[in-house]
Amino acid sequence: MSLEQAFCSAFEQLPESVTFEKLNHFLDAEILEQAFQRAGVATIRKRRLPLEAVMWTVIGMSFFRQQSVWDLASHMEIALPGDNKLIAPSALVQGRRRLGKDSVKNAFEMMAAHYYQQANFETWCGLNLLAVDGVTWRAQDTPENRERFGSPSNQHGETAFPQIRMVCHMELTSHQLISSAFSGYKTNEMKLADKLVGTTPDHSLTMFDKGFYSLNLLHQWQTHGTQRHWLIPVKKGLQFEVIKSNGRLDKLVRLKTTPQSHKQSPDLPAYVEARLVTKKIKNKEYQILTSMIDAQRFPGEEIVELYSHRWEIELGYREIKQTLLNNEYTLRSKKSDMVEQELWGLLLGYNLLRQVMTQAASRKGIWANQLSFSNCANAILSYLGRLPLASPGNIPKHYEMLIQTLGHFELPTRREDRVYPRAIKPKPSKYPARKNNASQLN
Repeated sequence: MSLEQAFCSAFEQLPESVTFEKLNHFLDAEILEQAFQRAGVATIRKRRLPLEAVMWTVIGMSFFRQQSVWDLASHMEIALPGDNKLIAPSALVQGRRRLGKDSVKNAFEMMAAHYYQQANFETWCGLNLLAVDGVTWRAQDTPENRERFGSPSNQHGETAFPQIRMVCHMELTSHQLISSAFSGYKTNEMKLADKLVGTTPDHSLTMFDKGFYSLNLLHQWQTHGTQRHWLIPVKKGLQFEVIKSNGRLDKLVRLKTTPQSHKQSPDLPAYVEARLVTKKIKNKEYQILTSMIDAQRFPGEEIVELYSHRWEIELGYREIKQTLLNNEYTLRSKKSDMVEQELWGLLLGYNLLRQVMTQAASRKGIWANQLSFSNCANAILSYLGRLPLASPGNIPKHYEMLIQTLGHFELPTRREDRVYPRAIKPKPSKYPARKNNASQLN
């Protein structure tokens, strides 16, 4: 028997099992079914390319960035068995239209809520550490995308690519996303953050950048649940009235709301009480405003240093853009609805990777953000690439080996004494510099 015949005989003996059915340990099939029903796209009709397969194709668009949609669908072998092993590109286009954007959005939100309730995250004073921040994405330069999302502009006109503005809510010790909202580029980030109030979990502390300072937003964040606290750095020129002093650097203050905020939210009180904590770090004074007014439960000397953990959400965005998308910042889709579908699939895929990393980190007794994302992502994607050749009975064994492998990618301890000051670059001039002028000859 020749080598070619031996390979053909071996592949013919492989069990006929669809790859997306082997991925139920990544994304629960019940969650997918509920997401389809909630979006109104669930059907009992059996297609060669069912909705579950299309969902994994959308997720694979962020996993296998260098492959076309057609290549990755054939590579993952997500279609049901048939006479033709390949999938027509038109079938994938039609499948994505059938799936829609709401199905992927529902799957992301339901999966994020499910794993947040199941996981046992590290807490501070009984509160889970969360953060909210904004990010922008580039879309293909088509008239539909430019009309739907808009783009930055200057005195010379609009820029080359339409952009989408997004705000995400992230758990900091695991980098798992809790919720997200996005819209056109010119949408205010605080309006997007207002959409995340309803999905904020109880017994949590959310850290904001100073650009999110709005008493209306912060008051809603605090009052729409139990123990939903916030923390934000103080802007220069903040006007406040000291009610009580817990020490020289720890004061209870009262902030006056504006008439404009009352028009937006009639339930907003005339004054909002907060805690102002000051601390000097490396000869620089930092002031933090927070809703944690109980000085006995929340020590003031730890609150200012706690804000440094907000940088984890910036690292999460870097992981998505540089590692997962391979520095290819422009999304693939040319239709605005498919752009939104692709974005929800990107967030869902990132959460799936982070969920596996959280499981591996919990076995070692460390945080998931202490594992190398690039190494873990490469190992998980290699596992997904080998999955079509694995028999269903051996999948638990292969998955256990994957979890053990991820535990070896622990990062070294961060050196907190390292400082990278921002470099002030000279403002570019419209005119070339004269190298031989008189002032330089003296």
